Formats: sequence, structure tokens, C-alpha cells
Amino acid sequence: MEFKVESKITMEISVGNSLIMVLFILYTFIFSGFDVNALPYDYTASIEASSPFLNIGGIVVNPEFDTGLEGWEAYGDAKMELRELAGNKFIAAHARNQPCGSISQKLSLQREMHYSFSAWIQVSEGNESVAAVFKTSTGFKHAGAVVAESKCWSMLKGGFTSDCTGLAELYFEIRKSIVRIQAVDKQKNPLPNATISIQQKRPGFPIGCAMNKNILTNTAYQNWFTSRFRVTTFEDEMKWYSTEGSPGHEDYSSADALLSFAKRHDIAVRGHNVVWDDPKYQPGWLYSLSRTDLSKAIVRRVKSLMSRYKGQLIAWDVVNENLHFSFFESRLGNQASGDIYRLAQTVDSSVPLFLNEYNTIEDNRDGAAATAKYLQKLRQIQGSATNARLGIGLESHFDTPNLPYMRAAIDTLAVTGLPIWLTEVDVQSGPNQARYLEQILMEAHSHPKVDGIVIWAAWRPYGCYRMCLTDNDFRNLATGNVVDNLLRRWHSGTLFGSTDSEGFFEASLFHGDYEVNITHSSSSSVTFQITV
Repeated sequence: MEFKVESKITMEISVGNSLIMVLFILYTFIFSGFDVNALPYDYTASIEASSPFLNIGGIVVNPEFDTGLEGWEAYGDAKMELRELAGNKFIAAHARNQPCGSISQKLSLQREMHYSFSAWIQVSEGNESVAAVFKTSTGFKHAGAVVAESKCWSMLKGGFTSDCTGLAELYFEIRKSIVRIQAVDKQKNPLPNATISIQQKRPGFPIGCAMNKNILTNTAYQNWFTSRFRVTTFEDEMKWYSTEGSPGHEDYSSADALLSFAKRHDIAVRGHNVVWDDPKYQPGWLYSLSRTDLSKAIVRRVKSLMSRYKGQLIAWDVVNENLHFSFFESRLGNQASGDIYRLAQTVDSSVPLFLNEYNTIEDNRDGAAATAKYLQKLRQIQGSATNARLGIGLESHFDTPNLPYMRAAIDTLAVTGLPIWLTEVDVQSGPNQARYLEQILMEAHSHPKVDGIVIWAAWRPYGCYRMCLTDNDFRNLATGNVVDNLLRRWHSGTLFGSTDSEGFFEASLFHGDYEVNITHSSSSSVTFQITV
């Protein structure tokens, strides 16, 4: 396993048997009033694998290794050495056993400066998801990520805004783990040349899509969905206006049917939502209730919905969008959200209770849902629901993504240590819709603190909410092709190989659940499960 850096900022990383080559340049932008001082910036980008243009410059020290290894260090468990081939010098980082094992360089950053990062990446075999990460005194800043392919160069482009002054360390991370398996007989003797297969049964990083009741009667929709996704959220079927059209008359038949369908196909479900703070989306009869009767209705709603599906879901969106809206707070007081979370915790403490909100990572102009306001609301809820298991739900309804802001916002929220999901990912219609979707999904997947993604593209014959993945015949649109390509790239599939002379077999795997089968001529076959 090697990771090499050549002159002209060329890197090769070995993950399993794959080598990754990276060419990069780091620019610094300094904003002072309306004056901008910066190194020349290249506005070009590419979404197609191709031959890169070498572009040397920026603040990287000793980019062509004219002074040996000056400025460069091994990172994580990697070892490195300077080599030369065909007149090109490069650093080889080898003996990697961790996703972050690579080479690194310490760079001096200044607070509130903007740093742009570009990289061309290539792997020798297959494909690998590679992220560029800056470790600073305040956390990890993700400068971008790309799925690198073999025999061509793929462009990684991103950046971040520094929130501190001081040294930062640049390194590269792969969302995979190195797994080493040894085959031995009953006497613990190694079994060389044993045949081994490793098949991924469930990815460790869940990527799903919303669904609605249209799937229950449409076989084509069912086949398209179940062949791709292992997690979902029901678009409307659990919402209060769908389940209690008149007071005391509850109808959970659609939600029950969808949950039964999901269970049959081994699809995990997020509960969405218990109550919604937007005044436009309340059951009609709720508006005329007195304060006392509204409080009673909320208690009945929380207990009815959450007890019905307790133990069958992986999460709850409890008070939806209560940074932008305050229907319940305006009638019951500022403590209303905290009271609802406290009640929710008493009904179902088995799964995280999410605060689901939009524009926290999508739009830095929306002060209502900025990270500081989101954290303030979390603290308020925690003050009332002291034992609640909370989660951070980022709806992710994007127009034009600001990837550095998205990364910085997630970095800030990750300090809480709470689980983070992108819960309703979509992109507005336009010529760049598919490209923007790919960038957003890759950024989220590469962030080590993001635990899962749900795409908000439940199909309806008259059109999806903002973004569809297929047409009405369930042929992929460009957005659907993006999702399929990424699902294939982020899936380890089935690996085959043989153990070495000491009975060992080593593989680089995406996180998930795997079935391992080992066969040897001297003993019977054995099959077992592992989680990476």
C-alpha cells in the first residue's frame, strides 16, 4: 500500500492495490474591505476524467522536491520516502493501515482568509473516494473530495474559510478501512492459498431516498427503488395533517403500508415528522384550539404516533423547521419545542430525536438557520429535555451549492458530537442540477462526521417536490445517473482473492456489513459476517 507524491505536485496513494496520483495547487485569498489580494486563480473546472494541466504555485512548500523531503511529513501510520522515476521525483507513502494514512504538509493559515484547493487525482485500479482535509486547531476542514478513476485524471475542486490563525496540516483521507484476515485450521496453523470472497451485504454509510404511497401500487417504482436504496423517509404519510384529518380520528393506514413494504425489502425508515412548526402545514382543526386544548392535542399526537412506531424506525424528526417558524411557540410559549422533545424522549428513547431544518448548510445569507442559531436552539432543547438523544438534521434543499460554506457549517455542528444526517437533499431545476447534486453528495459522503443521506425525490406522476431521479417510465434522468454512479463507486461489491503463505488476505473496504467465505482444500468451507 503506497502513496506517492511526484514533482509538479503529483501524488500516488496505494489503497489495497490501487495507486492514487494527485496534482494540486492551494491559493490564498485575502479580503480586506473591498480590496482583494490573491495569487492568480484558475476558474476552470472539469467534471470529466481527462489529462490535467499542470499548474504550479500557491503556498505549498517545496512542491517539486528540489530540497528533498523538506516541508513534507508522513501522516497517520504511513511511512514515506523520496523516489525518482523517469526524471520525476515523488514521495512514496507506504505501509498504510488507516484511511488517513498519507503524506502531509503543515501550512500557515490566517483567520477569515479564504483558501481554494484544486487537485487532479487518478487511481491505477478501480476507483477510490479521496478527500483533502486540513487539520486545524479548531477542527477538521474538508477542502473537497472526488471519486478517482483509473487511466484518467479526475478533478477535485474546493476550499474553505479559516476560522483560526496558526498552523494547519493538509493530508488525504479515504473513506475505507484496511481489513486483514488470516485463515487458519483448527490447530491454528495458517492456510496458504485459501480462496476467499468478501461480499458487501449492507453499506455502512446509508444513502437513501424519500418514498410515498405511490410505490405501493406501482411495480416499476418498487423495482427501481428497492434495487438501490436501503434507507428512506416517507414524504407525507406520517405528518399530522395526513394522519388526523379531524380531531380524534386517526388514520395510519398509508404509513403502516409503507412501513410494511420497507420491512419486506430490508429498508430502514426515518420517522418524519412528529410536528411541524410551519403554520401552513397544520391540520385544519388545530388553528381554532385554545392553548389548553392545543397542549392536549400535541401530547396525544406525540404519544399516538411515536408509541405506534416505537422500535421500528432509526430516527425521528420531532419539531420540524422550528428555526424558521414558531407556530407552537407563538401559542404555547418559547419553551414549547423543549417540552415536545422532553415528551418525545419519554415515549421513545431508543433512537435519536432530530432537529430538522433548512438553509443551515445551503445558504449562508439566511440568518434564521445559521449554525450559531442552530446550536442555540439545540442548547435550548437540551435545557428542557436533558436526557434526550438529539440529532442534527440538515434538509439540504440547494440552489447553487457553496461547498466551502457547507463544509465549514458541518465542521461547526460536528463539535457537538451529535449524529448528523442530510435529510432531504435536492437541487433546484436547471442546467447544472445533476452536476451540483454530485458535488453535494460527494462532499457529504467524504465528511467523517456525516452519518447518512436521504435524497428528497419521492416520485409522483405529476412531478416530484423539486427534483426527480427518473421519468414516469422509471428511466433514469441525469440526476438518477449521478446517484447510480456514486452508489456503485461507494460499494465494495464482491472481492475475490487468495491468502498468502501465512494465510493472510488484505483488502480495502468501504464501511459496512460483509459476508466472508473461505475455502481451502485441506478443510471445509467457512462463512462468517464482519462489520467494517
